[in-house]
Amino acid sequence: MSAITVTPPPPVDNPQACRNCGEVLPQPRPNYCGHCGQETNLKPPTLLEFAQQFGGSYISMEGALWRTLLLLLFVPGRLTREYLSGRKRRYVLPLRLYLTISVITLLSFQWFGSFGPTDGKDFVRFDGSDEINNTRLEITDALKAGMENGKFVCRGLPAAWCERLKERFSLDAKGMERELRKVPERFVSHWGSAMFALLPLYAFFLKLLYINRRMRWSEHLVFALHLHAFIFAMVLVKLTGVPVLGTAALVAIPLYSVIALQVVYGGRWWATTLRVMTLGFFYFVALTTLMALVAVWAFVA
Repeated sequence: MSAITVTPPPPVDNPQACRNCGEVLPQPRPNYCGHCGQETNLKPPTLLEFAQQFGGSYISMEGALWRTLLLLLFVPGRLTREYLSGRKRRYVLPLRLYLTISVITLLSFQWFGSFGPTDGKDFVRFDGSDEINNTRLEITDALKAGMENGKFVCRGLPAAWCERLKERFSLDAKGMERELRKVPERFVSHWGSAMFALLPLYAFFLKLLYINRRMRWSEHLVFALHLHAFIFAMVLVKLTGVPVLGTAALVAIPLYSVIALQVVYGGRWWATTLRVMTLGFFYFVALTTLMALVAVWAFVA
């Protein structure tokens, strides 16, 4: 197969011609070239221009983002109904919306707040000495790894992880303590990926609970993306540090979930509430298990 070569246009010296394609511009000079579409009034880029290139209409006052946020935050379930009904162009797509809000929240964790313990004391035990290394990573009684009385123990974790942890715990007690104190910060960096991995499972739970609706798994995934985008937004509100806003955000999550499920899936309110409780239980088990594994992985990786 012969290679395809692209010959760039020759340099343009005529000030009345388009700098991109060389087409002579009519007078009065238009804002855009009629041949290639490039702007004709060229000047060095500004910071505002870079911001416009980054967001475009996505972050403009008339853009889809603001319409989407209004429905997401103040009208539970409506955004999902709009999308499933085929009205998509007016709103930010579900995956893009989720990624945008979750990334902003995770960056806020790293810049202004923290997730969980800031020094690792809630799940790291530092009870060793210079002679005996008893430092260990202890999530629960059944999920732990580290040194006990100078011997390595590993419970509830895959064998491959135990081998890697054994290498890490071969450090001296002080060195191990320094490594373990970095676990919470590393945990935040992995938490976003872990939450994203839970979305398909959440959609699967929804399909089981609403199997009589005969909806596709991907339609349940749209609801999961919107709901988790709202949850991340409430976490962002919690990070403001204002007690009233933080409490309101925590209360809003379960209320929002019930209303959103009712709006999207219909049915009786008591049945929706029962489904929310069932969904919450299984999701809590999956979430806590995954968070424990992410905490260990933050140390292993």
